[in-house]
Amino acid sequence: MATSLFKKEIEVTTIPFQLANGTVRDIDILRLDKLHDIVSGNKWFKLKYNIEEAREQGAQSILSFGGAYSNHLHALAYAGKLLNIKTIGYVRGEAVMNPTLNDCQEWGMELYFISREDYRKKTETTFLSTLEKKHRNTFVIPEGGDNELGQKGCEEILSDGQKNIYDTVCVSIGTGTTFKGIRKSYAGQLNGFCALKNGKYLEEGLLNFNTNETTIYYDERFGGFGKFNQELIQFVLEFKEKYQIELDLIYNAKMFLSLRELLAESVYSNKKILVVHTGGTQGNRSQKEFILGSY
Repeated sequence: MATSLFKKEIEVTTIPFQLANGTVRDIDILRLDKLHDIVSGNKWFKLKYNIEEAREQGAQSILSFGGAYSNHLHALAYAGKLLNIKTIGYVRGEAVMNPTLNDCQEWGMELYFISREDYRKKTETTFLSTLEKKHRNTFVIPEGGDNELGQKGCEEILSDGQKNIYDTVCVSIGTGTTFKGIRKSYAGQLNGFCALKNGKYLEEGLLNFNTNETTIYYDERFGGFGKFNQELIQFVLEFKEKYQIELDLIYNAKMFLSLRELLAESVYSNKKILVVHTGGTQGNRSQKEFILGSY
């Protein structure tokens, strides 16, 4: 199943992570961002079994949802091009174009822009039935690949060896698909870093596997999902300069900044930690037009 998208191994990079108190601690980073040049990060894991199921059902197209800078739609569009499957993207908000959506369109994805009000209906049966009538013989993937098939793919993120070596795994949370997949396959301490404002409503779905070994952190200083400030931008720039690793502003940068402060407080001081870099850096291209300058 299109395993040629993958490099043979997922690289683990060890960095001397400078903490908020000025001390340094080595941490290991699972470089999903280097998995593929375009279908990077956790995206292919979430798409893998969804695409497989769509093909088994004989679907003529695959439809999904996302925002204007969606890494999920970007990855789906390119995977569709590689596998010769038509893709359809329903985009939240007014019609715009940016590098992310330009790529999607170039790779053959049909784009439809819908109001935020309608977008909130994306999981409702009536709304989905309307889409299925409009787009015949189409397989629908939820936003962010957030279904059982997406979780199944994310169960494969950690190797068997990594599950035994690391006491603690850290991962960012959006829809929670990656977090839930890792939780199902990994028995150690799993820490989630939520990128959503008022994201505690996700806890029921995220903590129902093993609450004793799960912690979710909420850091709302940046204003919520898709929001960021000068502190976060500066952190991304400094991180790239120090470690030659690019972080996306939406998920991973917030996780690493929070982790920098937690570790300075001696949290998990005796634990061997693996931090999952879930990719998504292509979205920085869109953001830099407005605030990142020469980034």
